Amino acid sequence: MKKSNFAALILGTIGMVFFALGMCMALIEEWGMFQQGVIAGVIGLVILLITLIVWRRMEGKEPIHLSGKTVGTIILSIFGALLFGIGMCLCMVFGKMVLGVVIGLVGIIALLMLIPLTKGLK
Repeated sequence: MKKSNFAALILGTIGMVFFALGMCMALIEEWGMFQQGVIAGVIGLVILLITLIVWRRMEGKEPIHLSGKTVGTIILSIFGALLFGIGMCLCMVFGKMVLGVVIGLVGIIALLMLIPLTKGLK
């Protein structure tokens, strides 16, 4: 494993743990930690952004140029992840299994659409 991949693995894991814990803290009302959850989620997103920058520099790649395709990909990935998370919350927290599964599947389909969007079909 290259150093750049290892650094991205460690930073990405830390960022995702902060983000996921922050989302749980913010969305589970019984915990009563909405404000702290938002802060933890933002810290996680910042760490993930730093991960991307560090990894690209270590790989010697150019900075990301924003184009229409890049912005569309980012919007689709955020939309898919949010739908997937909402579906999970509906199932696990609010007890609305059917609605949660349907919304979660729509989120999974949106995330699967990223593969042909980014890699293309051959």
